[in-house]
Amino acid sequence: MSPIFLFFHSLLRWGILVTVAVAGFTALMGLLRHGPVLMWHRSMAIWGMVLCHVQLVVGFALYFMRWDSFAMRPPDQMRYWKFEHMGMMLIAIALVTIGRLASKKANTDKGKQMRVAIFYLLALVVMLMMIPWPFTAMGEGRGWL
Repeated sequence: MSPIFLFFHSLLRWGILVTVAVAGFTALMGLLRHGPVLMWHRSMAIWGMVLCHVQLVVGFALYFMRWDSFAMRPPDQMRYWKFEHMGMMLIAIALVTIGRLASKKANTDKGKQMRVAIFYLLALVVMLMMIPWPFTAMGEGRGWL
């Protein structure tokens, strides 16, 4: 069961990166151009948040399914998977959620776009740093999918 969850977790990452990046950059462009918040901008922000929460559930399932395998890894890998990856991704998901909720409470389009742009782009940076890419030490041997 674990390989299915791992594949879904890896596949879902691409949807999250695309939706969070599109939502963050369109909000930034709308803020700089003083444009209105369009329905598809709002939809992208919502889809980004929803996909992040689905990814969180799948990630927790993987974490608890693989609890025994953490003990057999070298200490630096164990620390990365148990604490660094999970902790920073929780922070990234919290940033996306806070950005979406804060944008709902803003009264002006400028305020909505500013909150989405700041929180989503910060979350995007954290996500890009903590994903085990194939060219990093933690992602070595893993594919792009």
